[in-house]
Amino acid sequence: MTDENLYTNKQDEQLAVFESLCLRCGECCGASTDPCAHLAKASDGKFYCDTYDNRIGPQRTVSGRAFTCVSIREVIRKGLPYLACGYAK
Repeated sequence: MTDENLYTNKQDEQLAVFESLCLRCGECCGASTDPCAHLAKASDGKFYCDTYDNRIGPQRTVSGRAFTCVSIREVIRKGLPYLACGYAK
């Protein structure tokens, strides 16, 4: 295996660990206020983004307010305001 493949595999592993911390509460996507138009609720009550792979960039909330979706890493870097969030623990 090449160094590039090892690096890519390590990044994939780290992303999977990072993603597993999410509790799918939907707070970072506005679930309790003015949610993103792409925020959906699964039958188990957990939230998910129906356009997850294309979420980063310009988006709109349910009420039509424009915003820019950023990686949760950017939200954490600025100070995570969601106390129940899995990333806050």
